[in-house]
Amino acid sequence: MVVLPVADTDQVYYVSPSKIIALGLNYADHIQESVSAKARGITGNIPKEPVLFAKTSNVLIGPDEPIIIPKYIREYAFENPRVDYEAELALIIKEQCKNVPAEEAMDYVFGYTCMNDVSQRNFQNSDASGWFRGKSLDTFGPIGPVVVLAEDIGDPQNLRIQTRLNGRIVQDSNTRHMIFTIPEIIAFISRQITLLPGDIIMTGTPQGVGPIKDGDTVEIEIENIGVLSNPVREE
Repeated sequence: MVVLPVADTDQVYYVSPSKIIALGLNYADHIQESVSAKARGITGNIPKEPVLFAKTSNVLIGPDEPIIIPKYIREYAFENPRVDYEAELALIIKEQCKNVPAEEAMDYVFGYTCMNDVSQRNFQNSDASGWFRGKSLDTFGPIGPVVVLAEDIGDPQNLRIQTRLNGRIVQDSNTRHMIFTIPEIIAFISRQITLLPGDIIMTGTPQGVGPIKDGDTVEIEIENIGVLSNPVREE
């Protein structure tokens, strides 16, 4: 279990979600780069509804813990094996909710943190079942470095979000560029699925995703939260 400090308090938060629900294609610039990379099922059109997928809780690791690229992937002999970083603002649900209207949705947010939606692209693009396996390998969901309470974050829809790979900036955007806002996301998800306390919603990644390899260090930084840093290791 990952345990994170609650910012500006003497408390800690035990990260133990019943589910992790993530958004794909929630930044227009990322949609276009996904088309260029010939990502499966992506046409370049702006989605009419949030695009949802799941990550399983085995992905969760904390700050400074290694992202492990499994050795068995070599057995597939992919021509271009690729595991990518994706910087995302994540929110944690405060209390059970269902059918929440967008205008009330923010009342159900406990806090915010950084996440890295690590993705194995070959599986994501080839598995008959879609994105599930490529998004849910062990260690593929770093989270942290702290949880910032909802009342302390400022405007979550106006936060700079960056990724640095070995010190070089590779993603640099702002949460104001989301296609679907946080209230819209919560309202949409809660129509389909009852959200429980501790559930995590990942809000999508901006342009600039790219591959990671053994020896790399990935840093996700979001304004008013801090820096989530993880090394990358081949198993």
